[in-house]
Amino acid sequence: MKEYTILAVISVVITLVLDTRTGAGVLKRGQYYIFLAIILCFKFLVNGYLTGREIVMYNSRFFLGVRIGPIPVEDFLFGFSMVTMSIIFWECFKRRE
Repeated sequence: MKEYTILAVISVVITLVLDTRTGAGVLKRGQYYIFLAIILCFKFLVNGYLTGREIVMYNSRFFLGVRIGPIPVEDFLFGFSMVTMSIIFWECFKRRE
């Protein structure tokens, strides 16, 4: 079973639902995508180094095996979720002040 893939997809779905339900509207903003592009550049540098040098290795039983460069596609899904959820929560707590 591809647990890493399943968890990565679930994290993306939760992120999309949170953005909609909280009304944060992060995914509707153009500046978010500029920020995401910057984050992706650093992801390629750091994660690419770690996975390319085999400092971090993945067991192929747990993920699809699809890679963008040396980086498993699931890492991009989790990265998207972590960064986006952080912004969503930031926006929600900012509104409460």
